[in-house]
Amino acid sequence: MLFAHGTCVVLEDRTGESVEQAVGILRQFGHMHVATSASEFHVLELDSSDGWLVTSYHSNVMTFVPRDDPEDPSRLAVGILGRSRRDRDDTELRVVQIEAAPLS
Repeated sequence: MLFAHGTCVVLEDRTGESVEQAVGILRQFGHMHVATSASEFHVLELDSSDGWLVTSYHSNVMTFVPRDDPEDPSRLAVGILGRSRRDRDDTELRVVQIEAAPLS
C-alpha cells in the first residue's frame, strides 16, 4: 500500500480489507515522537540509484525518498526527510496505489 508522500506499508496477512489494515498500521506506527523508538530510522540506498528507503520502527513501514528530492543527500538528512514524510502520511492517510503480489 503506497501513501501520498512515499510511505509504503507491506501487509503480510492479506485477509480482510487491505486498505483498512494498512491505514491501521500507519495510524499506530507512523507518527513520529521525538526521543522515542518512533523517531528511529535507518537509511537504505537502493541499488538502482533511484533514491533511498527510510525504515521505521515497524518492519513493514518504510518511506521512499527519490534521489532528486533532498537538498542534502547525507544519510541523516535523507532519514529526517523520510521520517517527516511518514509523519505526513500518518496525518493525511491518503492511499495512492495498491499492489498485490501473488500469493505463494
